[in-house]
Amino acid sequence: MPYVIGADVPDEPAGLRFRRLLERPQILQMPGAHLGISALLAKKQGFEALYLSGAAMTATMGLPDLGMITVDEVCFYIRQVARAAGLPMLVDGDTGYGEALNVMHMVRAFEEAGAGAVHLEDQLLPKKCGHLNDKKLADAHDMAAKVAAARKARKHLYIIARTDAAASEGMDGAVARAKLYLEAGADAIFPEALNTREMFEEFARRMPGVKLLANMTEFGRTPFFTAEEFQAMGYAMVIWPVSHLRVAARAMEELYLSIKENGGTHKMVDRMQTRAELYATIGYHDYEALDATLVKTVIPTAMPQRG
Repeated sequence: MPYVIGADVPDEPAGLRFRRLLERPQILQMPGAHLGISALLAKKQGFEALYLSGAAMTATMGLPDLGMITVDEVCFYIRQVARAAGLPMLVDGDTGYGEALNVMHMVRAFEEAGAGAVHLEDQLLPKKCGHLNDKKLADAHDMAAKVAAARKARKHLYIIARTDAAASEGMDGAVARAKLYLEAGADAIFPEALNTREMFEEFARRMPGVKLLANMTEFGRTPFFTAEEFQAMGYAMVIWPVSHLRVAARAMEELYLSIKENGGTHKMVDRMQTRAELYATIGYHDYEALDATLVKTVIPTAMPQRG
């Protein structure tokens, strides 16, 4: 049943719930789920936290991931996921939507919308996917100022600093930036686009005691590793940011092709979630029953008098 219906809607802030999940010894697995329906499906499979990818959000809007999305647009996605599933979520904060004051606004808006954590990256606009070439990095001290601003603005939001420096500044540069961001107030570090097991292991070895986030995206620079393998390499969190969107987009493409070629959807029915399955996922009958308990018909007993 959707979280919003029951008496168990969480009173505790999402940031505290997110932090408590990281206190456990096992790696925190966060599949991408930026829509209410995807959040419900992920929760059904037992996931306890979710990831909202900027690339997934912008692609859903028909836009590239170049820093074009706004704080308010991201908050729309945060609110629907929070209301649908009630799970703490890590949200992609891109470069913070500006400088220090913009970062503070973003942190407050995300936290009020229901986010449990955010990550900020040290790229310059127009930013790129971390697995693409020719990324332009911000000055490390400028990024540290953004991290400090995020720390100052948050109530409970968990702050993760992402560095894209490994590709251009090597491991030494990435580690130096990570240490600076921790000093500025980051709770954890996200080393983006590491491309070998040895790089993941070295970064973790040089960051003892630090919570680290791994990104397992397809068609990028990182080889396929499982959650268990990332945990063995020293990582506390792993995301699969755009996987759900890629699967859904391919399915939609095949549906539209089938309609065009066959004049209808009859050859795709076995690929569809049934009406009953959809209603069960979104809690249709629970909402219906709740409405029946709240809305009682009042029958007029007499005609009103004309004034």
